[in-house]
Amino acid sequence: MENRILFLAHVDESGKTLPKVACEVLGAAIDLAQQCGGTLAIGLIGREVQSVADSLAASGAAILAVAGPEFEYPRYASDAAAIEAICRATTPQLVIAPGTSRFTRAMAGAAQRLNAHIDTHITSVEMNEGAVVAKRWLYRQRMEALIQREARPWFLVLDSGCHVAWTGAAGAAEIQLLNVDQPANARRTTFCEMRTPSSSTQTIRPDAKLLFVAGAGWCKKQADGKTHLPEAETTILEFLRNSGASLGGSKSLVDQSGENQAVLGFMTHLNQVGQTGATPRHPKGLSTCCHGEEPHVVGWRFINERRAVNLDPNCGWARGKADVLYVADAFQVISKLNEMMAKRVTHEEELVPQP
Repeated sequence: MENRILFLAHVDESGKTLPKVACEVLGAAIDLAQQCGGTLAIGLIGREVQSVADSLAASGAAILAVAGPEFEYPRYASDAAAIEAICRATTPQLVIAPGTSRFTRAMAGAAQRLNAHIDTHITSVEMNEGAVVAKRWLYRQRMEALIQREARPWFLVLDSGCHVAWTGAAGAAEIQLLNVDQPANARRTTFCEMRTPSSSTQTIRPDAKLLFVAGAGWCKKQADGKTHLPEAETTILEFLRNSGASLGGSKSLVDQSGENQAVLGFMTHLNQVGQTGATPRHPKGLSTCCHGEEPHVVGWRFINERRAVNLDPNCGWARGKADVLYVADAFQVISKLNEMMAKRVTHEEELVPQP
């Protein structure tokens, strides 16, 4: 029996493109359709979808959309109704969608309306011995589960960083627009404004190429017997600005705030990386002033290249948990890196022709 696959996505905040994770999940959906010999349809949600549809023309999939001002911003009632309408128009067996915050809120409700089954935080989906198999991590990424279901429709919500993003030439796409009526009680929630931290204070950057992790050593007494918190904060923030890295923290560091100890003012539990924190997927990682304990290293398992700076040559990073360990003072190393990056920026500015 032919597998009918539906890829769902919503337009991003700019209103012109798809979120990065959506392009990754589209790549997974196209690969699955090729493996099982199924047909692929694309469903789009947003205020304006033509430019996005044109960017997906090379996929060769039929494109359906629910568009209009009421679908510009996230709203459970509108999004669930749009997802339901697209699914009823395509009658898919498999529905594959990116795990954005917008879809995470609405996808389960839409699945309930369609009497479908749903699995979230999926990391891959593929054919195995003639059956569709989805994979996800359990117990803080220590166990991998393989999921098969006979029930259809089956909704699969995939996490970011798990597949190569699809790219294709733009073209002129034909869209089948679906009409979704929104009763008054479904429009009670309204969008007011979007608030984001300034670029100078933002420390969590999921799309950054480098993850910079600070350990508790930054807040401890240094060689002169004194703590240097102001210097540590300035050095780390300067490095984040120069490199565009995302900031992570060890559990021992973020817990210090609850123990009435001196801490880095910009470090919170949201930055925590490890067994009880986040498991990021940046291409590279640099750990500083952290001993590489096992619970913390669990959060690094999907980092492709791992390096660490620590004064202790026998720390956990030296026991096969890092690709490269620099036995050095992190204050000196990061300060030197900041100096080198500042010179590079100055040199690049000098090369730019003046008007």
